[in-house]
Amino acid sequence: MKDIQGALSQFLDQVQRRNPGEPEFHQAVKEVLESLRPVLSARPEFIEEGILDRLVEPERQVIFRVPWVDDQGRVRVNRGYRIQFNSAIGPYKGGLRFHPSVNLGILKFLAFEQIFKNSLTSLPMGGGKGGADFDPKGKSDGEVMRFCQSFMTELARHIGADTDVPAGDIGVGAREIGFLFGQYKRLRNEFTGVLTGKNLGWGGSLIRPEATGYGAVYFAQEMLATRDSSLEGTRCVISGSGNVAQFTAEKLLDLGAVPVSFSDSDGTIYDAEGITREKLEFVKTLKNVKRGRIREYADKFSAEFRADATPWAIPCDCVFPSATQNELDEDDARTLLDGGCRVVSEGANMPCTPEAVDLFVKKGILYGPGKAANAGGVSTSGLEMSQNSMRMSWSREEVDGRLREIMTNIHRNCHETAETYGAPGNYVIGANIAGFVKVAEAMRDQGVV
Repeated sequence: MKDIQGALSQFLDQVQRRNPGEPEFHQAVKEVLESLRPVLSARPEFIEEGILDRLVEPERQVIFRVPWVDDQGRVRVNRGYRIQFNSAIGPYKGGLRFHPSVNLGILKFLAFEQIFKNSLTSLPMGGGKGGADFDPKGKSDGEVMRFCQSFMTELARHIGADTDVPAGDIGVGAREIGFLFGQYKRLRNEFTGVLTGKNLGWGGSLIRPEATGYGAVYFAQEMLATRDSSLEGTRCVISGSGNVAQFTAEKLLDLGAVPVSFSDSDGTIYDAEGITREKLEFVKTLKNVKRGRIREYADKFSAEFRADATPWAIPCDCVFPSATQNELDEDDARTLLDGGCRVVSEGANMPCTPEAVDLFVKKGILYGPGKAANAGGVSTSGLEMSQNSMRMSWSREEVDGRLREIMTNIHRNCHETAETYGAPGNYVIGANIAGFVKVAEAMRDQGVV
């Protein structure tokens, strides 16, 4: 066969032609394929048997109309999606995102990433993602409920505890999961673990809200341990101020680190003295209950507020990008490196642009890609599925212990795979190859499906 590089270039051109106007999906596919060159050279059957062709094509894409009525009695219409990308190792698993930016390309990128993330957890979960271009911000509880009920009325026919198990994501928290679950139960007349992220009183798991943030911190701690270091005493920059950012800060405090920033679409707060537990509780109330803006933190605690700014200019040891995709570009990466940054652990999905990632890898800092570093959320969703199947509930300590063990194993797998394929310390290559090989082997075992 032709050389691997030529084959991959031709394949990427084909992906772009077949999926026009989906830059995030193109970016995700390219990042994975470039990492796979060593394993594809060693095992060309993955190309010859069409594994790559099948891997980049979702098994199913569902797009549907979501009509609902607002508080003024007006009919509104949004667009809903569910991308069921790959079920080779288990039921489709991935979050639902409610945000105006949601479109097919973004959800395909997220679902594609989810395949490898779920594979790395070692739990039996395939890759999927979904959502709608609905914005819950500024909506009443009644409006959110009516939207969720309409959304689930269509989605219910495509999901199930052994088929597809959605979770929350941006814009979909405990309130939305509750409304969605209630409508599913009403339609199907069954109480099953069809959604994760549920409240504790009716099938949820302890540690699930904390898991993504906790996991990103655990992964950073494991990376630092390879260099005989730890998080204790490090100054840490966090972007975002939602669930992932909040619990990243909480676990950093547990491990003796000093978080110094949060951000939202209005700008960034920089607290040079450090965000304490008291201050963190204020942020949780501000964001989760009052749904306010992060600038209020600066007013409350006399911290610096940088309007319309990201946190990347803040000098730090560690960075936890926890907001959204492509929020950190090459210039930001250079600024961070100049400011002393030596660890990046992604809490969000693909928050660093390819150019930023290349720079981090080239400079040899510890860089944990999202599909590995933020796998704690879906890992605990998998643990919630297990508890639902067994009709039991584990203690906080047991779930956190299992999460810590999963993140340690993900790190070990990535680290050892990178060394095996001649790229020691490169977690991008390690994560992509380790996640890919498990899925590819399962696809081969199951024939051409």
